[in-house]
Amino acid sequence: MLAYLATKAQFLEDAPVIEDKVRDQVLAKLNLNVGPSEYAAWRNSLGNAMFHALNTKDIPDDAAVAVEYRLNGRKFRIDFMVAGKDSQGKESLVIIELKQWSEVRFSELPDHVKTFVGKGLRDERHPSYQAWSYSSHLQNFNEYVYENKVRLTACAYLHNCAGSSVISSSRYENELNRAPVFIKGQAQFLRDFISESITTGVGTDLVERIDGALMRPSPQLAESVGSMLQGNQEFVLLDEQKTIYEKIMQAGMNSAPGKKVLIVTGGPGTGKSVISINALAALTSKRLNAKYVTPNSAPRTVYESKIKANFRKSEISSLFGGSASFTKTEKNAFDILIVDEAHRLKKSTRFTPLGVNQTKEIIHSAKVSVFFIDEAQKVTWADIGEIAEIEKFALAAGAEVERLELSSQFRCNGSDDYLAWLDDTLGIRPTPDNYFSTDRFDFRIVNSPTELHEMIRSKNQVNNRSRMVAGYCWNWVSDKAPGSFDINILESGYRAKWNLKDDGMTWIISPKSVEEVGCIHTCQGLELDYVGVIIGDDLRVENGILITDPSARASTDKSLAGYKKGLKEDPVAAGQKADEIIRNTYRTLLSRGMKGCYVYFTNPEVASYFRNHLGKERTN
Repeated sequence: MLAYLATKAQFLEDAPVIEDKVRDQVLAKLNLNVGPSEYAAWRNSLGNAMFHALNTKDIPDDAAVAVEYRLNGRKFRIDFMVAGKDSQGKESLVIIELKQWSEVRFSELPDHVKTFVGKGLRDERHPSYQAWSYSSHLQNFNEYVYENKVRLTACAYLHNCAGSSVISSSRYENELNRAPVFIKGQAQFLRDFISESITTGVGTDLVERIDGALMRPSPQLAESVGSMLQGNQEFVLLDEQKTIYEKIMQAGMNSAPGKKVLIVTGGPGTGKSVISINALAALTSKRLNAKYVTPNSAPRTVYESKIKANFRKSEISSLFGGSASFTKTEKNAFDILIVDEAHRLKKSTRFTPLGVNQTKEIIHSAKVSVFFIDEAQKVTWADIGEIAEIEKFALAAGAEVERLELSSQFRCNGSDDYLAWLDDTLGIRPTPDNYFSTDRFDFRIVNSPTELHEMIRSKNQVNNRSRMVAGYCWNWVSDKAPGSFDINILESGYRAKWNLKDDGMTWIISPKSVEEVGCIHTCQGLELDYVGVIIGDDLRVENGILITDPSARASTDKSLAGYKKGLKEDPVAAGQKADEIIRNTYRTLLSRGMKGCYVYFTNPEVASYFRNHLGKERTN
């Protein structure tokens, strides 16, 4: 969907008031209100920088100029496009990413730089990568572009940036080869780049055809993605997983009018993510517009990393997305959205009135919506994903609702008894007279965190599938003081760092990260062979009863953001909600292991409590 479309000649005439024209069209066509900074950016980038770049006879007057092009069903907007024909008479489109940046620094992240955005220095995608990714997305998903073999070229223009030592560094050679970057004083180079691809104008027709085209995977991408899981034992479907997978495929392939919503319930290790990834691949191979969605970025980042070997990053990234990206998506823009970890869905506050939530927006955006949910894994104050809420919004949208259940779990060595014991011991779901054998699932209570970490290091040497995690009871001080340690347990002489910096959401598969400690935000939705868990002081025992202590949570953790306000409004409800979040957090951490779970407790009374609930004690 386009905010502004004109010939080059008309654009040059509109340039003195272009910010007003674009603002009005963004509101009218995209239903977006923009702030003063974006309005000023249009004046600088369009009315000044691009006016001077296009004000040349080398670019035909009847070439098309498009501003703020939002792909149907996608959140991102392409800043600027010029369209026409090249010297061979082939339809051609130039994509230009515009940046206001004046200073750029190196980032620790691949394909990223650091620059000042808003109030501080932030990691941002390299503009060349960003421009190329938009081009790649059109090549793979816009039916008119790939069927008519439209020539696509891309570049970035940092018209306020005077120095090129960082932005054009050889470190970004791959990005720059795909999409060159131009800086302040290089308007003539940008003109040459555009005129090389656009020698003849054809008015606005080409851009209108691209804008009106269907968005679905190209045959080449569909064939490649359809085969990406073949032979990968990690994604093989078992038992009832296959049945639910076929239910999803049936719903996605059904051409009947009307919406459909599938709600799939299942506890840890029942295969929710495995089914999701298999369905994504199969539906994409059928050339359906499908997407895998998670509120938490860790699972989708890890799955992207696991399957990207045969693909360019932009191709894979287009198949994955966050749950907050559907606030302005058109109705039924997607054939099917597969939502993993749906218990982590939240209210939407950005760009929408308070009270609208992600569940509603996802159902609105797709013909078929699939929600995988485990209500006992809500682990932050903002999590609102519930079966009743999904059903409410589905019925309001006139959707047919079907509930399915995954009961067989394949984590914890398939020990349903362990999960039942865990729920009972944590006070989540009472199961009297429960018992599980530690010979079947290797559960151990360890006497020191140093010993625990050594055990995990040893297990990790086998296949890099063992990690340390902990409750968020220690502040993240290494964020601002890299030489510092976050987790300090003085009586044991143990110290470690949180995983939240270098590897980000791929921590769970990064080989060096076994030396760090993960948290709920980077391991939920994922699994390990062996997990070592440090349980902090947010669990304690009073009069023989396990209770939670929200005050022991780290101030840098936002999981309980809203708790203090809730205490003032309704102390009982706030206390119950905080209690549920803490218990659910440890349930999630303690159920990440496929083969074993080793635990250290900072509170000896809590350790005794767990030992007493084992039925028989097994310590290292």
